[in-house]
Amino acid sequence: MTKKISVMFILPDLETGGAERIITTIANHLSRDRFEPKILLLRKKGGYLNLVKKDVEIIDINTERIRHSLKPILGEIYRRKPDIVFSGFGEVNAYLALFIKLFPRTKFIARETNVVTEHVTRKEIKFFYNFYNNYQRIIAQSDDMMKDLTKNFNIKSKKIIKINNPVDFEFIDQKLLTAVKPESFKYNYKNVVAIGNLSSRKGFDNLLKVFSRLKNENILLHILGDGNDREILHQMKDFLGLKNVFFHGRQENPYQFLKFADLFILSSRYEGFPNVLLEAGACGTYSLANNCPGGINEIIQPRINGEVSDIENHEDFSQKVMSILHETYDKDSIKNSISSRFSKDIILDKYEKVLLDLMNK
Repeated sequence: MTKKISVMFILPDLETGGAERIITTIANHLSRDRFEPKILLLRKKGGYLNLVKKDVEIIDINTERIRHSLKPILGEIYRRKPDIVFSGFGEVNAYLALFIKLFPRTKFIARETNVVTEHVTRKEIKFFYNFYNNYQRIIAQSDDMMKDLTKNFNIKSKKIIKINNPVDFEFIDQKLLTAVKPESFKYNYKNVVAIGNLSSRKGFDNLLKVFSRLKNENILLHILGDGNDREILHQMKDFLGLKNVFFHGRQENPYQFLKFADLFILSSRYEGFPNVLLEAGACGTYSLANNCPGGINEIIQPRINGEVSDIENHEDFSQKVMSILHETYDKDSIKNSISSRFSKDIILDKYEKVLLDLMNK
């Protein structure tokens, strides 16, 4: 009986976000014949806690700030001596890079969550990226991310592996079973949905400007999500007189909005690899995405599951919305275009392979 490979995943918490979801999924699905997964959390809280399988140990170091978490994290690695440490969160990845050399017998993997140049602005964190080559492997979710790491941070390209994000079809289909048309969807109107954190990087300001050109059309825009820019965006909506725009806040089941939408719009300024674009496709909904860095062109197959256009050009983008809403698209082809490339089993096999290859080095 060969010894199982112990893998320690590191995350701030298990709140419902992209990285948290992926790591929960990987930990749950790793073959238990070969692996023993644990998840180290800075704070043991979040909606995904109850999705983690019982045999995954949760280590809670109970610290609020990421920079205070370093000592306890290093302590746990020293004590438990995992075979692999898998850090799944940008800032932790950066800080950890400096200390990898202290643990010559442990392999370190970082999963990058964004195009770093776009996302990381603080000088003191950029400094840590000088040590990124200490990682044995870095997982990027998109070509844009890979290019950024090799070009702007001089990371050896042989260390970087691209693995796109998976879509959890079972989870989504489960949520769609009970999905009914949201009450806010009007019948003689086209319903457009956008989802994301209400922050500048998601570009909802541009989306509102686009919709100020569609005021007289029978189109409703439903924005799901919450965040720091909520007030500004609400004021902007009032200022532009957008009676057909609705902010719904965070939704327990966003999939019912996606399923019944006539169009999904991704207005982001940059992305890592946008899960929500995959999820829209998994619900059979056609997408229109801003041409921004972060894997958009790896997901969108023009005229099959969506289109790409430049949202900064508000007039063009609004015309694009109109022309898409005048056509119909095949829901099954949209779903297949996503499942054939991003279904969970395809992606999780790639993760498992990375971990196994690393141990056989």
